[in-house]
Amino acid sequence: MKLGLHYWNYSTPADPTLIAPTLADTVRIAEQAGISSFTVMDHYFQMRTRTSTADEPMLEGYTTLGYVAALTERMTLGLMVTGVMYRHPGLLAKIVTTLDVLSGGRACLGLGASWYEREQRGLGVPVVPMSERFERLEETLQICLQMWSHDDGPYEGRHYRLDETLCVPAPPSGRPPIMVGGGGEKKTLRLVARYADACNLFATSVDEVARKLDVLREHCAGEGRDYDTIEKTVMFSRPVLDAADAFLADVEAYAKLGVGEIQVLPDRHPVAFVEQVAEDIAPRVAAIG
Repeated sequence: MKLGLHYWNYSTPADPTLIAPTLADTVRIAEQAGISSFTVMDHYFQMRTRTSTADEPMLEGYTTLGYVAALTERMTLGLMVTGVMYRHPGLLAKIVTTLDVLSGGRACLGLGASWYEREQRGLGVPVVPMSERFERLEETLQICLQMWSHDDGPYEGRHYRLDETLCVPAPPSGRPPIMVGGGGEKKTLRLVARYADACNLFATSVDEVARKLDVLREHCAGEGRDYDTIEKTVMFSRPVLDAADAFLADVEAYAKLGVGEIQVLPDRHPVAFVEQVAEDIAPRVAAIG
């Protein structure tokens, strides 16, 4: 079982001048501990939750990953997940390619339908109906795949039209792996089966994830896709350090479902969190087959 780190909060420590050094220390320790992947959110305002507000610090995701790429050598880097409305798909493919080139082939394209309307309206991003967002998501997947192929000709879709899909230099990895995030059973998991190399589900419960994976298996059968070629990953948003044994029991259960990576989120100072994960959690997760 692989372990990923999802860095979602830039408010600790409170001094904004410490955001960069804290991030740097965190990713260096994470890589030394054998963390497999590092992801950040694709938001411009912090999400409003029980413990956070929209006016807390938030960094643009791909710029942040460029900084992290220069500090690391092994971890996969991506957004969890790129909001489809935030970047034109041709430019998105070029952005991810740039990250892949500069990181030595470590970029991953995580993609989702986007949902946070406050930041979209606040910053002037077009807000369109959910059905259209999914249409745009599928076209974006098609465009990225074409730009990472030998076909540099035009693309003609309902929402996007590109005269050329030229992308030079090409990604050194061949193409970055594509992850479609979310557990929507009618649309999202169908797009996983049709286009993606990986899926990402919330660790709501072992039974719920098992049911979602059964739905994915059905979509794969309908698409003529080998279910086993899709990497299954799970986002564990609950605290892990204060209940390590319970977390590891869940990890073992997810592993039996075929999940290959669990992502965890800092619930305290990120350096202290990753130090304790490195000592108490990472070796035990790595031992789970």
